[in-house]
Amino acid sequence: MNILLIGSGGREHALAWAIAASALCDRLLIAPGNPGTAQCGTNVALDVADHPAVTSFCRAENVGLVVVGPEAPLVAGLVDDLAAAGIKAFGPTRAAAQLEGSKGFTKELCRDFGIPTAAFARFTEADAAKLYLSERGAPIVVKADGLAAGKGVVIAVTVEEAIAAVETMFGGAFGAAGAEVVIEEFLDGEEASFFALCDGATAIPFGAAQDHKRAFDGDRGPNTGGMGAYSPAPILTPALQERVMR
Repeated sequence: MNILLIGSGGREHALAWAIAASALCDRLLIAPGNPGTAQCGTNVALDVADHPAVTSFCRAENVGLVVVGPEAPLVAGLVDDLAAAGIKAFGPTRAAAQLEGSKGFTKELCRDFGIPTAAFARFTEADAAKLYLSERGAPIVVKADGLAAGKGVVIAVTVEEAIAAVETMFGGAFGAAGAEVVIEEFLDGEEASFFALCDGATAIPFGAAQDHKRAFDGDRGPNTGGMGAYSPAPILTPALQERVMR
């Protein structure tokens, strides 16, 4: 079949490499792609934010499956619109993508369903957030609620630093992503990601990974979108993976 891969990052390069190796793939198109993906298939100039244009392209090119990599088109409901047009797509729906699109939504889901998570509070205006910070103290974590390319998180070691982060976010540094702020308890330790493929009824473990968050050596400096990653993550032992799946 002809397959369309949405995205332009390193994640999409890995996906393109794997998809191109499949016996099921006759032709791989990547929108917009990057120089790495061009080695695996054909990059196409397509505005992935224009859902009708993506749908029309899929029909014109006889695309049998669309694989959506980045968070933004998932949160915008690209999978929903493709499904409504009768085009098969791999990726979460708009409703499910809220887990990535809103940190506050995910924190409240964890709280409501007994999933362990750090203590938190949500704010839509700066003064209330600053008062909360002065009461809670530091270290503390300040997060832009929406998508900020992995950069909307500040691990503040002082209250002053946390207040500055709140002012920056509500000041528009992250656009609409900073219209709401989540303030979270600081947890010390390693962070890892564990992935599963889910269809609403079944969950299949897909592996573990860790990436390098902070900009400088020794876990110093601001958070980045993740500078390199490795898999599997040794910290996610078989016992811990079993616990996550349960």
